[in-house]
Amino acid sequence: MYIPEGFGTVTPYFFVDDADGFASFLVKAFGGTEVLRTTRPDGRIANVQVRIGTTTLMASEAGGAYPPMPCACYLYVEDADASMRRALAEGATLEMAVADMPYGNRQGGVRDAWGNLWWISQRLVPAPYGPA
Repeated sequence: MYIPEGFGTVTPYFFVDDADGFASFLVKAFGGTEVLRTTRPDGRIANVQVRIGTTTLMASEAGGAYPPMPCACYLYVEDADASMRRALAEGATLEMAVADMPYGNRQGGVRDAWGNLWWISQRLVPAPYGPA
C-alpha cells in the first residue's frame, strides 16, 4: 500500500465554510504549513492541505452534498500552554484550561470558529498510555 509522504493511514478531512480562513487558523494557531491549494472556477477552495507536525490535514469549502461538519481532533504539541495561547489569540474559545492529567499529558481544549474541537496535548512522560 502506498501512502503519500506526510499522510497517515487515516487523514482528517474538514468541510467548512471559509476554508481559506480555516487554513489560516491552522497555520497561525498550530504552526501548520500550507503545502497545497486547489481552487474551483469560482475561486473557492476545492482542497487545501496543511501539515501540522507529522500529519497533513485536508479541507474543502462546504456546500451541496457536503455541508459544514465539525469534528474533534487530538493534537500533540511541544508546548500545550503556548499552543493554547496561540489558538485563543486566533479566535478559538476555551473548552478546558490546560492542566496536568493523570495519564501523563498536559492538556487543554479549544473550539475553533468552525465548530471543531481541538484537544491540545503535550506528553510529559516518554511512555505509552496505561495504568499509573
